[in-house]
Amino acid sequence: MVKIAALREGLDADRVGRQAYDLVAELYPLCRSITGDGVRETLRRLKPHIDVTLHEVPSGTRVFDWTVPPEWNIRDAYVKNAAGDRVIDFHESNLHVVGYSVPVRKRISLAELKEHVFTLPEHPDWIPHLTSYYREAWGFCVSHRRLLALEDGEYDVCIDSSLAPGHLTYGEYYLKGASADEVLVSCHVCHPSLCNDNLSGVAVATFLATHLGSVSLRYSYRFLFAPAMIGSLTWLWRNEPQVARLKHGLVLASIGDPGGYTYKKSRRGSAEIDRAVALVLRDRGVPHRIEEFAPNGYDERQFCSPGFNLPVGCLMRTAPGRYPEYHTSADNLDLIRPETLADSLQTCLAVVDVLEGDRRYLSQNPKGEPQLSTRGLYRHVGGRARVDLDELARLWVLNLSDGGHSLLEIAERSGRPFDAVRAAAETFLAAGLLKEA
Repeated sequence: MVKIAALREGLDADRVGRQAYDLVAELYPLCRSITGDGVRETLRRLKPHIDVTLHEVPSGTRVFDWTVPPEWNIRDAYVKNAAGDRVIDFHESNLHVVGYSVPVRKRISLAELKEHVFTLPEHPDWIPHLTSYYREAWGFCVSHRRLLALEDGEYDVCIDSSLAPGHLTYGEYYLKGASADEVLVSCHVCHPSLCNDNLSGVAVATFLATHLGSVSLRYSYRFLFAPAMIGSLTWLWRNEPQVARLKHGLVLASIGDPGGYTYKKSRRGSAEIDRAVALVLRDRGVPHRIEEFAPNGYDERQFCSPGFNLPVGCLMRTAPGRYPEYHTSADNLDLIRPETLADSLQTCLAVVDVLEGDRRYLSQNPKGEPQLSTRGLYRHVGGRARVDLDELARLWVLNLSDGGHSLLEIAERSGRPFDAVRAAAETFLAAGLLKEA
């Protein structure tokens, strides 16, 4: 089978970027929440790309300190004025309804309506995204400009929703590798029409899975598509005996905007995944920032809770709350780009390449440097002022191949790209100068 390095080299970025963008565009209109038919339909639409398995967990199931809530579905919602015109319409934007709103059907005054309407005065043309998952409430989200245009009078309010016993749904896709040890790739599928926060992670995870399916893998890979927080908690609760197999993990979110990368470390702070991502971002020469773990954000905070403390970090571009479009209607198809989705996929593939390729080796000639020139592995003419960079990578590999340093550590310490360090190790392995520790 093809190696990941060759896959990365041959990746048609324009094509895969467009495919990922098209998947986001297809999923964008669906009304998702932490439960309901929107999540199911989202997962079903991944099936032409990956054979994702849907899992259903009944409402009322106790999940650690949480309980799976009733299932929420919505068919219609509106506010009509006295003339019968829909001045707020769910079918115009599914962000118009506060997520998990209880059913409502009544006539109210404008003053009472305003108690249930939420806007963003600082962005008067944007609709905010709000939810009320664990407290019964109802409400509408509109642009501030539209709210100001409402005239005094009575309004017919309808939220045709249901909160009833049902299920929480999440999806899994598993790629078996040579080892039962696993790499977890997680993304959330609970937001309605938001492209960067939510769907960019879903698209990149999906195409990462499709591409890894064509290569030979050392680790097994588990892709999790779940509602935020309650979904990851439910997965952990159902799979607690197996979580020891998770050796590395990555949460993908907000990864389609044109900003630089942000990587949030795992709670451990120096796990191999933390160092691998930092090395890849360094080697790729892309704008980025590395942040320490904090107990807020996406599902990394569940995987890194003290009872699990798994080596799971979070890879983003612009972090949540740091771009104004976050959780608003402006997080639309104009915010993300095919080329950034493709670049994010390339970064993920490079991280996987490091995890897959990291090894420890033991020098078979540890007392002094072995004579490389007689083996055709070093220049025959000496005395040059500068050492060739590939030769420098080779010297670092020979010096640190004591069974205690991994290739990742050698790349970090030497400042040489991981690909150059691995190539040096493979050359020496073939020449009998190294053996795997």
